[in-house]
Amino acid sequence: MSNGTASVSVWVGDQFVCIKLSGRANFQCSIDFKTLINHLHEKGHHRFVIDTTECQLMDSTFLGVLAGLGVRFSQQNNGSTAASLELLNPSDRVFDMLENLGIAHLFKIIRGTAPVTNELSPVATTAASSDRAETTKTCLEAHRLLMELNPANVAKFKDVTKFLEEDLKRFSK
Repeated sequence: MSNGTASVSVWVGDQFVCIKLSGRANFQCSIDFKTLINHLHEKGHHRFVIDTTECQLMDSTFLGVLAGLGVRFSQQNNGSTAASLELLNPSDRVFDMLENLGIAHLFKIIRGTAPVTNELSPVATTAASSDRAETTKTCLEAHRLLMELNPANVAKFKDVTKFLEEDLKRFSK
């Protein structure tokens, strides 16, 4: 995509869902990504393979959204099938970011050939992903979660969260 954000494609099978990220996974695609996974999970899908083979970078908002899904799926214990997020072929840079933020344990990291890549369909962007207030709220929630999951992240993101809180207040006036 020309705006510097990742392209997101999906294939839905009987046993799992494959979501392919190409480019830079950032705050701009995080809302659509989260909406897609939540929608498919509500429809009964429980295994999500996130193909990151062509994803060079994930920003902190995207990583926070990903962590939020990982936490939610790991906490499900209501008798239903536990959901899982598997990251396929994360680059060394992406893996280091997962480790440094203290969230790598939320995902199963797998290496290998990407499944069914010729059958993927592009995911359309939604109006929510271009709504500044919704984007700011998503960014704030993602960074708060990263700080909650790992106290070492507080120093990294306290200024960002303060800025986002102030920005969000301006939208609500």
